Amino acid sequence: MQEAGGWSHKEKVFSLVERGGKVRSHHVPFVNVKTLMPILQNQVKQETILMTDEAKQYIKIGKEFKQHDVVVHSKKEYVRGNSHTNTIEGFFSIFKRGMKGVYQHCKSNHLQRYLYEFDFRYNTKDVVDVERADSIIEGFVGKRLTYWRAC
Repeated sequence: MQEAGGWSHKEKVFSLVERGGKVRSHHVPFVNVKTLMPILQNQVKQETILMTDEAKQYIKIGKEFKQHDVVVHSKKEYVRGNSHTNTIEGFFSIFKRGMKGVYQHCKSNHLQRYLYEFDFRYNTKDVVDVERADSIIEGFVGKRLTYWRAC
């Protein structure tokens, strides 16, 4: 995502997705090395093969990992061998469709909560509703409700 021009008014979201695994999303103030590096260092092993598009902030970040594969969308390259960004682009497609079609209005201070919801849905897409509900209830055990407002 860009910081200037037509994108400057938009909230910035950074997501990590494992091939065939789970997604983790973060509402970030800026999409730059200073903001993204700590997230990656905290959540991704250095032995990982990182796959990104050609965005300049990923060049320095990629050097921290075993391998960094880049697909160059500006040259109409979307896949090279096993390297692509289709998985994360599919997740963002679902997220954007939900935000535009269902939720429509989301203030910046609540965006991370919406991201948690979409991450959870994506991460449980292969389970039946009963298992998903059980997972939600297990998450409540031993926790206190900290955000609630009566309608």
